[in-house]
Amino acid sequence: MDELTRLKAEAAAFRGLVQHLQKRTDVQNIDLMNLAGFCRNCLWKWYRAAAEHYGAPLSVEAAQETVYGMPLAEWKAKYQTPATPAQEQAFEAGKSQHAKITVLD
Repeated sequence: MDELTRLKAEAAAFRGLVQHLQKRTDVQNIDLMNLAGFCRNCLWKWYRAAAEHYGAPLSVEAAQETVYGMPLAEWKAKYQTPATPAQEQAFEAGKSQHAKITVLD
């Protein structure tokens, strides 16, 4: 696969993941973190870090809105539920496996 096609495919995969997560408002970030070690917050942080790495500064708010499809405060008010003690315990226990925000070339 040539470089341009690879970049287009990766961008399309990112857009597909974002679109899916925007539709799955029933899935809480803490559940994503506990299961996969990353969540919507990780995704917007990766996106922002990559934009800045490539010389396109992006505000926190703009990056969040790209991933959440709305301002984060609005998303939280509409969809976020309180974490249960079991979810919080699993989150703390799994911290060593949580995603690191890095930029891969």
